Amino acid sequence: MCASPLGFLRAGPPPPNVALLPDALFFTRPVPIAAGATPAETAAQVELALEAVSPFPLAQLYYGWFTAPGAEHAFVFAAYRRRFTVDQTAAWGGAELVMPGFAAVLGTSVEPATTIVLAAPEGVTAVHWETPRVPSAVLCRPVEPDATDEDRARVRGELLRAIGESKTVIDVAAPLTPEPAKSDREVVFRSGDFISRLPIAAGAALDVRDKGELAAFRRARQRDVLLWRVMLGCAAALLLLAVGEFALLGGKAWQKVRVAKLNAQKPLVDKIKNSDALARRIDELATKRLLPFEMITILDGGRPGEITFTRVVASTQTGIYMLTVDATATNAGQVSVYRSALEKLPSCEKVEIRNLQTRGDTATFTLVVTFKPEAIAPAQSISA
Repeated sequence: MCASPLGFLRAGPPPPNVALLPDALFFTRPVPIAAGATPAETAAQVELALEAVSPFPLAQLYYGWFTAPGAEHAFVFAAYRRRFTVDQTAAWGGAELVMPGFAAVLGTSVEPATTIVLAAPEGVTAVHWETPRVPSAVLCRPVEPDATDEDRARVRGELLRAIGESKTVIDVAAPLTPEPAKSDREVVFRSGDFISRLPIAAGAALDVRDKGELAAFRRARQRDVLLWRVMLGCAAALLLLAVGEFALLGGKAWQKVRVAKLNAQKPLVDKIKNSDALARRIDELATKRLLPFEMITILDGGRPGEITFTRVVASTQTGIYMLTVDATATNAGQVSVYRSALEKLPSCEKVEIRNLQTRGDTATFTLVVTFKPEAIAPAQSISA
């Protein structure tokens, strides 16, 4: 038991619930299978072979098999159902995988002519591979619980002689137990330094339980996994929404503080703005003056003799560079000529003719001229 929640998190998920059954209860056979057979075709060939060699119908057997892609045979194991008590089968209800104990070593990689000897309290089992992928034989010999090491060594020797020539013998002194896997694609078994990684894809065939019930169990498990993932997704979405809500609340609080600071500083800011505007106005009055006579001089320089100025208006309200002139013309055609001449002057930015009224050859109009700031300069004073 972990001493703290942090220790629990470090421990990771628990190992899978795997029920390993006594090897002595099963008979085993290698069964030839067609090359390139699909899993469904392999299952049909295995069941047909079991019906041929077993004295009991399939409905009275707990059976399974193991094969590998490209293998020429499957290794089949089966046991009569009545050899298991009701209490034993009831204990399988929550198991993810139910199989003989020797099946735990089928996920290891071995060389040809290798034998693995498994020691268990109830017996000794030898698993032999003629080819590296699928075992060719499994032999089991029961031993008494109080058997000595010499008795177990004798049984081991008998098994090795019976199983055939072995180039490599691997002894597994303690029963294999499942370990937490880093991936959901395999079940890892360990005994000391010996490790077997059994693919989950092979688990459906290795499981000895009723195949129909097993399929229903796996469908229910897939549904539970899907629901669990959906629930995790919903929880993550709710967490994100909660984080967003807290962020909004924090943003509102920050905005309130910011607005309060702005309101507190507003009188000072307004005072600074007013002081700046006043300083600018004083600077304009000191450095920029209304120069009506200079502007009239520019307009008068190109004025035709037929046009007479009757009234001139210059005001800071309309702009110190704008001049409004009421005028009359004894020749109405000279108005447009005068306008064109003014527009060509480099000192004039904009020229407008307003309220043009003609009567016969005479005309009255208002001339509005905007000058360029750099074109207007105060006239030099006349020294005595």
